[in-house]
This record gives sequence, C-alpha cells and structure tokens, in this order.
Amino acid sequence: MKAFSIAVLGASLLLASAAYSQTTLKIGVLTDLSGPYADLSGQGSIIGTQLAVDEFKTQHKDFTIEVISADHQNKPDIGGTIARKWFDQEGVDAIIDVANSGVALAVNQIAKDKDKVFLATGPATSDLTGKACSPNTVHWTYDTYALSHGTGGALVKAGGDTWFFLTADYAFGQALERDTSSVIVAQGGKVAGSVKHPLNTSDFSSFLLQAQSAKTKIIGLANAGADTVNAIKQASEFGITENTKLAALLFFITDVHSLGLKASHGLVLTEAYYWDLNDGSRAFAKRFAEKAPGRAPSQIHAGAYSATLHYLKAVAAASGNKSGAAVVSEMKKLPTSDAAFGEGSVREDGRHLHEMYLFEVKKPEESKGAWDYYKLLATIPANDAFRPLSESACPFVKK
Repeated sequence: MKAFSIAVLGASLLLASAAYSQTTLKIGVLTDLSGPYADLSGQGSIIGTQLAVDEFKTQHKDFTIEVISADHQNKPDIGGTIARKWFDQEGVDAIIDVANSGVALAVNQIAKDKDKVFLATGPATSDLTGKACSPNTVHWTYDTYALSHGTGGALVKAGGDTWFFLTADYAFGQALERDTSSVIVAQGGKVAGSVKHPLNTSDFSSFLLQAQSAKTKIIGLANAGADTVNAIKQASEFGITENTKLAALLFFITDVHSLGLKASHGLVLTEAYYWDLNDGSRAFAKRFAEKAPGRAPSQIHAGAYSATLHYLKAVAAASGNKSGAAVVSEMKKLPTSDAAFGEGSVREDGRHLHEMYLFEVKKPEESKGAWDYYKLLATIPANDAFRPLSESACPFVKK
C-alpha cells in the first residue's frame, strides 16, 4: 500500500511537471475585416499568423497557442477597446496586424501600459519607431520612411520633380505625405500642395480636380487599399493620367489584382514581399494558397507570418517568459529568418530590418499567368531602406 502511494505520488509529480512546462499563448489578430483594408490585411493576416503558429508547433510540442481575431473598423476607439479587453479579460499576450496607423498608435500605447507585445505588421506610420516608439512594439513590414524613399525617391530621380498630394486624412496619410515631401525637397523637387480626403470615400472627383489644377508632374496618392484603387480608377476616367503621372505610395498586389493590369501597368511601387521573388517567397505563397485558394499573399499577410514566427521563437528563447518588454528584448537579440522575408534583424528602436523592393507593374502582355504582376527594378538593402538611428526621435535609442 505504501509503495502504491509513492508510485501514485511520483506519477502525480510527473504530470504536474509536464503541465508546468507547457507554455500557453494567445495571439490576437486585430485587423480590418469589413473596410478599405480588408483585402490587403483582413482574413489573409489571420491565415498568415496561423501558418506561423503551425510551423512553430512542429518543433515545439510544449506550446499551446490560440489565435483569435476582431475587426477594429478603422476606428481608434474601437480598436483600443478591443485591445484593452483582450489584454485585461481574455489573456491575450500579443496583438498583430492593425492595418490602420491611427488604431495602431492607440494599441501601441495600450500594449506598453499592459506590458504586452504589439507586432505592428499592418500600419505604416514611421512614428511607431520614432516619437511614439515603445519597448513593447516591433514594427515589421514597411513604414512611411521606406515607402517615401523607395517610390518617391525613384520617381524624383526619374524627373518627377513637382508633386501634389491626395492624402488620407488620418495619421497614416499625414505621415506618408510628410516623409515623401522631405525626400522630394531634399532631392531638389517641389511640393505644390495637398488635399485631404476622408478614409474610405467613394467619390474622388473634387479632390482629383484640385490635384489636377496644380499642374504638377506627379500626383502622390498618400492613401491605401480601396481608396487608392478608387482614386486611380477615377483619375483614369477623368483623363488625368494622360498628362500627369500617379504615384501610388502604398500599393499592394491585391490592389493590382482589383484594378487589373490594363489600368495599373507602369505604376512604380515599393514592397517588402512579392510571392514570385525567390524560392522562399514562392514556398510561403504555396502554403498560403492552400488556405486561401486562388489568392496570393500581400506583404501584410507575409508580414503577419514572419513577425509571428519570430515572436514565438523569442518566447521559446526566453523560457516562456511572457512579459511583453522581455519578449521584445529577446526578439532584438535573435536574428530573424523565415521563408517569406529571408534574413533580417530587429533594431533597438523596434524596427524590423529587411530588404525592400522597387517594382513596376507589368503590361498585360508581359504577364505569364495569375498574379504574375511585377517586374523587379531594384533591391533596396535593409540599412538603406529604413530611417537611420542617427535620425531617430525614439527616446530610448542611443545615438
């Protein structure tokens, strides 16, 4: 009887030890499921996140990981309420995506206050690694600095030295116009002015006519998603593109797919990922397409996968420590490596460093099949693509 009791006790201790060694994580994909950014983020970001979880768990059986999602509706108050509820009541450890800079800035502060992790794979504002930087946030896919220096810089060098901006009237559009304007002026160009439009507007006629009246060589579209698509469609209908070039400063492969090559060919754009770039990007796209048949992943979808995988590796390296600041610190120590983004690193200010790519949209006759949309013009090295630390306004960065 005594021996039996000892055996039972030993078995109980083993079970308790096994249970104790399990690491449980909850990741919340806070995204646009119903608005202008649903196609370029939305369900695809949920798929990208889950693909990273599935890949990680093949080698880490001791992790239990749940992925949940919600629609921030492109409203900072709604996004902030969801983030607080997730952190305070639902045990969420990390929030990912947030393809809206206004919402992202709100979540950025909440994650810091709650000592959680924010993987900013969807928003563009470079302020997330500037004046609003946080030890709990990693900005992953792209930002307004990289976009302005990639697309804007290339067009100015090609002779497009006078600009007028059509700008989404919130944090993202304002940051993109600001950063692109600085590139234009630094290269000897001129900005004639700008007009602001509401997010998710359907009628761009009055805004486009104001832009046309400025008589500049370039109309810079400091917007994204459905807004960019609608602006390009209506500019073509009004004949504006016959004499003025449009610069889509944040453009996605999903936008090209929506517009078609006939309407979008010749556009120059900067992206962090393209499905047909190399063997790794094609392998990720194949896995993505198994979950989303007939679709190619956008750079945000690829970013969700890449950032989630590195986050999970950092939690494992931190022996399951789930403090947001501690995990982000570990993310900065580890080199990044995955199929979609290749090799990279996370800088002191939370900026993920990787190559960016300058593409031109193909003519219809140049495309060899579905989603074959881009020609590679240039590869931008990681250290050139993003704002140097010497110019950073991040308060905890050592210069």
